[in-house]
This record gives sequence, structure tokens and C-alpha cells, in this order.
Amino acid sequence: MTTLDFDNTYARLPDRFFARVDPAIADAPTLIAVNGDLAGELGFDPGWLAGAEGLDFVSGRVIASGSEPIATAYAGHQFGNFVPQLGDGRAILLGEIIDRQGRRRDIQLKGSGRTPFSRRGDGLAALGPVLREYLVSEAMAALGVPTTRSLAASLTGGKVQRERALPGAVLVRVAASHIRVGTFQFFAARQDNEGVRILADHVIARHYPEAAEADQPYRALLRAIVAAQADLIARWMLVGFIHGVMNTDNMSIAGETIDYGPCAFLDAYDPATVFSSIDQHGRYAFGNQPRIALWDLARLAETLLPLLADDTDEAIAIAEVVLAEFQPIFEKAHGEGMIRKLGLLDRRDGDVELVRDMLAAMQRNRVDFTLFFRRLSDAVEPAPHEERVRELFIDPTEADQALGAWRARLAQDGRASGAIKSGMDSVNPAYIPRNHRIEAVIQAAEQGDFAPFEELREVLARPFDARVAFAAYETPPGEHERVRATFCGT
Repeated sequence: MTTLDFDNTYARLPDRFFARVDPAIADAPTLIAVNGDLAGELGFDPGWLAGAEGLDFVSGRVIASGSEPIATAYAGHQFGNFVPQLGDGRAILLGEIIDRQGRRRDIQLKGSGRTPFSRRGDGLAALGPVLREYLVSEAMAALGVPTTRSLAASLTGGKVQRERALPGAVLVRVAASHIRVGTFQFFAARQDNEGVRILADHVIARHYPEAAEADQPYRALLRAIVAAQADLIARWMLVGFIHGVMNTDNMSIAGETIDYGPCAFLDAYDPATVFSSIDQHGRYAFGNQPRIALWDLARLAETLLPLLADDTDEAIAIAEVVLAEFQPIFEKAHGEGMIRKLGLLDRRDGDVELVRDMLAAMQRNRVDFTLFFRRLSDAVEPAPHEERVRELFIDPTEADQALGAWRARLAQDGRASGAIKSGMDSVNPAYIPRNHRIEAVIQAAEQGDFAPFEELREVLARPFDARVAFAAYETPPGEHERVRATFCGT
């Protein structure tokens, strides 16, 4: 086994922050995929990872020198109900490395067996959820959305029992860290204020060192996390991403998208869209995501109250001021993103109404979110491309009204059509990991055919670059292909 340069700071924290545990040994692992580009960023040799020693490492069969495997402790609000102990029930943090850009990155195995936090679970992962997370997380990275990454995936050679016996698999996940809002809640629920302080100091040192220089470091920490989350949720909304299970234990304090369970992307635009099979009441619907993110951040603020001020009322007042910053940051990021999607040069009076009216028309006509904006860039020149926009609408006259208002606004900027189109194509993807494509990949892989997975990986690696050979990947699902529910992997 080659020597890897681990530098493990989380494993140096007090023992109550984690449990030391080794991964389960896979029966007969085989490699599914290695992310060569990410491997290079991390300083790994992709060839080594794809070889026999690399397979032992990514499947958890062999613990690399310097690795200190741990399962981290956390709590969380799940669909609004607080659970005081959750923790890594099917994931093991191997350690931390410094990448080629000097960034500290966690290396974690997901689906690597039971831990002390598994409760009644088996700690394993089925092939389908591993492929979903691999594809969607890497698509999000290519779309420019902060996210955990997927370094490798392997089959264990064993079976996982869910509704039926499924192939077992392990994902190697890379993150800025795996610290969550729920990690803070774990200590706060035990009235362990010292644990909260140690964790906050660790997060400041690792993620927000500028907060250490502030007059009130913990207030600056909360402000930084609020700003990071507001920007992240805006980015989700701009590409039509639905996380599906925004529990506090699934919110990273590093501002990355984490835990791709029943996630999905919009087809027809509707803020009420829900795919997650466990979200029975639409708590985490597409349009609710900004509100829920703020709710989760309020739970984080509650854990930090003892650090914000000695007087509780004063601490609450400080937290409320910081939390009030979320909505303006989100609205600015989302508004500026929509302006770019529409090919406008800058934000002017009336643009908020233009966006609102356009989205409302899309909702009434069940217009595909991704396809609309991609085709809109072609319609900068009215003929003949506007017909491809009109055909997305149930009522084409509503398309005419939307196009007319948009063109009138474009005229105010006075830019050349070529510049407008190229700018729009750089932010409006041709390809997203559409739900029906992911399901088709999973079904094929469960039968031993990974060719659809490899092709979809290739498509999603360059989401803004339309290619004739992959034109079919731009289109929404047919009625018989439509995915109406997505599922967690547990």
C-alpha cells in the first residue's frame, strides 16, 4: 500500500466527537469508477487508484498508512423532529489530506459497514444510491455548485438487503469537511458548552479563519455560515436542484451540498415539486428550500447562543440580526443568477417582475426548466428558433408574451446577439442528471451493464457544451419514463 499524506485534525479532537472504527472488509471488490481529475487535484496517482492496491484502499479492505478511521457523532432535526444521536451510521472518515491547492479535504468511505451509530442499520450501501451520488455530485461540481465530490466507487461483491437483495457498493466521498449543523446540535443537546466551543474553534480554524480576527469570532462564524448557505441555496435554485431531505444533519457548515439521498432535478417548473418518497407533506419542496435552509440555520444559532454572549437575551438578539442577513444575501445571489440566465447585462428596475412573470408563465404551462433557458439563448434571434420555445408551452400565446417582454428588456442593454447567446450558454446547462436517466443507469448497472453509467458520466462532465452525439440527453422524459418518486439509500 502506497503512503498517503494524511494530516488528521478531527481525529485529534476529544474522544466524544467520534468513535474509532475500521471499515468492513469487502468480500470480493471490483472497481466501478475512478475520478481521474479529482484524483489529480488531491495528489493521488489515478493509475494507482485504478490498480489492485488502489482498489484495496477505495473499498476499505486495507487501511492506508496515516489513516485513522472514525465515525463522527452528530444529532439532527429530521423533518422537524429532533433526534439527539444520529452519527455516521454507514460512513467512515479515513482521514484528511491537503490537496494541490493547499485545501484540507476529508476522505470518507460511504457504505463501509456498521459503526456504533448505525442503530438498527446494516451500515452498507446498495449500488443504486452510490451511482446516484457519484453522478449527481460530480454533475453539481461541473455546474459550479459547491458540493462534496466522488473520488471512486466499487462493488463489494456482496448483497445488500433492501426491498430486495441488491449489489453492495462503496463510495469514496471527498468533502471540505463532514461537520454539520447536527454536529453542533449533538453537543448542545447534552449541554456540553465546552464541546460546542471546541467544535466552533475547529470550524473557524479549518473553514473560516478570518472569523478569528473579528471582535466577536463566534458571531463572525455564524455570519460566514449563513452567507455560505444563502449562496449555496441560490445556486441550487438556479439549476433546478431539489435536495429532498434538508434535515439539519444534512447541512454542511462548509457551505457544500452534502448527502445526496432522494435528490432530483426539476423537469416541469413548479415550486411545489417534491420527489422524495419520505417527504409526504412537501416540507422540502423545491420552492421551500430557502425557507428551510434559514430554519436549519436558526437551529445552528441556538447551539451557539452560549458563545455569542453571557446574557441569553443579548445572545438571541445577536443571532436574530445575523439570521436576518440570509434573505438579502439569497435574493441578491438568486436575482443576479437569473439575470445571467436571461442574458441581461445588469440588474435594472422591473427585472424582478420580469423574472417573476416568466416563472409564473412557465409554471402555468408546465415548461421544462432546463430546456426553456437553454432554448431561450437560441431565441435571441427571433426566427426560426423562437418556435422551439413556443412548443414548450401549453398555451403558445403565453410564450409570445414572455418572449416579447424579454426581448424588450434585452434591447435596453444594446448588446450583440452573439455575446448574449454565449453568455447564456455558459450558465444555462444543456445537460443535467435527469431523474429518468439516473434510474436507467441504475437499472442497467444492477444487471451488470455499466456502459450507460460511463456515457452519462461523460455527458455530465461538460454540462454547458452541447454535443450532437448526446442530443437525446437534453430532452425531458416521456410520460412512460417520468420518475415520480426518489428514495433514500437506507
